Amino acid sequence: MERRSTTLFHGAVGGLLAGAVVALWFLLVDVARGDPLATPELLARQLLGESTLPMVMAYTVLHFGVFAALGAAAAGFLAAAGLRPGLLVGAVIGVGALDAIYYGVLLTVDADLVTLLPGPHVLLANLAAGMVLATYLHRVSGEGAPLGPAVLRGHPLLTAGIVTGLVGGFAVAVWFLILDTFAGRPLYTPAALGSLVFLGASGPGEVQLSAAVIAGYTVLHFAVFAVAGLALTWVARQLERTPAFWLIAFMAFVILEGVFLGGALALGAWVLGAVGVWAVGVGNVVAVASMAGWLWGMRPELRRQFRAVPANTRV
Repeated sequence: MERRSTTLFHGAVGGLLAGAVVALWFLLVDVARGDPLATPELLARQLLGESTLPMVMAYTVLHFGVFAALGAAAAGFLAAAGLRPGLLVGAVIGVGALDAIYYGVLLTVDADLVTLLPGPHVLLANLAAGMVLATYLHRVSGEGAPLGPAVLRGHPLLTAGIVTGLVGGFAVAVWFLILDTFAGRPLYTPAALGSLVFLGASGPGEVQLSAAVIAGYTVLHFAVFAVAGLALTWVARQLERTPAFWLIAFMAFVILEGVFLGGALALGAWVLGAVGVWAVGVGNVVAVASMAGWLWGMRPELRRQFRAVPANTRV
């Protein structure tokens, strides 16, 4: 019982630190715009009805109280699940849990509040907050386990998957950078996709070619490709063990392509029109080819198994 109380206490302290990171992030943004209290005043007015100094202070207390509760919940969950806090876990907490809770609350209160703050700033602030929370929990745990990238040494599949995903993500980024540059609009594609995802843009006229939008989408882009690389690496390992698995892998690829295009159309068909359906299709081929080529070159057992598979393999 005492150990659980200590865990929750440290989680609350880590949550307060995470809340301070988010508050500092938006303070710097507001100072750069010439209005140091713009964000808390905006949120106090929307959530509490007024933007007077007492209401801003009340919102600040609410802000840190919520983060303390979230930190305690995160620490309790990690302890119950037997997970060690690290930067990767912190990134998942920030981008996944904190973002989901933030937007979930706003959607519950009023759907129009979702676009209240710039999406890229919310994403990056929560990412930093989650990593600070995990770093604090790691420090107070007293464990000698590695905190940062060194933790990947004990997880070769995870490491290989992330590297594979980064290869694919970089290849796609270069592809669209070349296309955008030749079209006379460098970085338009990440700006368009970032405007859709973070700002809810409904047409090309609402695309914001800003560093915040592009940076926010770039983080999301490589995070998605890291997951895709992990999945592809897992498939490659299954192919090494069961060569006949190749047909299932191919069918999964076709299904995923359909899901991607369907999802893109559902989110905003105008993006495919602005970027070019053929460019997206070629980009997907470039991504898969680059990741498959990387795995082919890095996994000799995969090459050996494929050369040994009979031509009439059945599934």
